[in-house]
Amino acid sequence: MKIIKQTEGGQNAALNSEDLELIGALARKPLEQEEVYTFSVRLCDNEIDRDFERFTVRTLEQLAPMFVGKAGIFDHQWSARGQAARIYKTEIVREPGRVTGAGDGYCWLKGCAYMVRTDGNRDLIAEIEGGIKKEVSVGCAVERAICSICGCDRTQTDCGHEKGQKYGGQLCWADLEEAKDAYEFSFVAVPAQPAAGVVKTARWGDARSAARLEEEAALGRRCLEQLRGEVVRLALLADRELSVQAMKSLADKLSHQELEELRKSYARRAGERFPLKTQLSYETKSAAFDEENKAFLA
Repeated sequence: MKIIKQTEGGQNAALNSEDLELIGALARKPLEQEEVYTFSVRLCDNEIDRDFERFTVRTLEQLAPMFVGKAGIFDHQWSARGQAARIYKTEIVREPGRVTGAGDGYCWLKGCAYMVRTDGNRDLIAEIEGGIKKEVSVGCAVERAICSICGCDRTQTDCGHEKGQKYGGQLCWADLEEAKDAYEFSFVAVPAQPAAGVVKTARWGDARSAARLEEEAALGRRCLEQLRGEVVRLALLADRELSVQAMKSLADKLSHQELEELRKSYARRAGERFPLKTQLSYETKSAAFDEENKAFLA
C-alpha cells in the first residue's frame, strides 16, 4: 500500500558537529558549516487524518530510519533534476499531555534535512525561511490498513465498515501498520491557513503494482517531454524571432496544463501564418479547350 501524506514542515534546525558528521556520511566530501543549510520537517504523525487513517506509533518508529538519506523533491515528481534536499537524521517527537482522536499519546516523526548552499537554491532557502515553503508530503509504503471496528486488514478484504462513520458510538478509521519502505518527502503548495492540511492517496497491490505505477510514471514523463517539444516547435513556427533555448527553458518550467494552453495558442498562430492549402483547385469558370490534348479525350 503506497501512501502520500501532507503535513507541516520547514522549521529551523540547529547545526552542530554531529550534524556535520551525519551530513558528511551522505555527501561525497566533507562539508563545512557555511556550505550547508539545514531545516526540519514534520514528516507524519499518529493522528487520525482527513481520510480517517493514521500511522500507529510502531509504524512511525519503523519509518524513522527508512527516511534517512531520502531526497526532498517537488510535488512528488520523481526526477533527479527536482532534488532539492536530503534527510540526514530523524527522531520521534512526543508531546506530553496531547491525546489523539484514537485515545493514545500524540507523537510525530521529525526529519532533519540539509541543502548545499548554491546560487541556484538561494530563493528556495529564502522561501523556507520566510514560511512560504512550509508544507511537505511524504511518500512511503505500508503492509496493512487495520479497521478500528473489527480489526480486519482492509488491504485484503472489505469488512463493510465505512471510514468516518460511527458504529455503536465508535468512530471507524484505519491504522496503517508495518512500514515497508520510505520513498521521499516533497515540497508542496502551501494553502493560506494556519494549520497544515492532510493530502493522502492510497494505492493497493504488490510489487507488480509498484512496477506498473513506475511504468506509467515513465510514460507520463515521456508524454510531457513530447508536449514540451511540440510547444517549442509550434512557437518557432508562429514567431521566427523566438530563441530556441529561451523557449526550451520556458517549457521546462511549465506544468502540463500550462503547456497545453500554450500549445493551443501557438498552434492557432502558426495556422494563421501558414494556412493549409488544398492540393487540388477547382475553377469556377470553364477552362479553355486544350487543342493539343484533345486526342486524349474520349
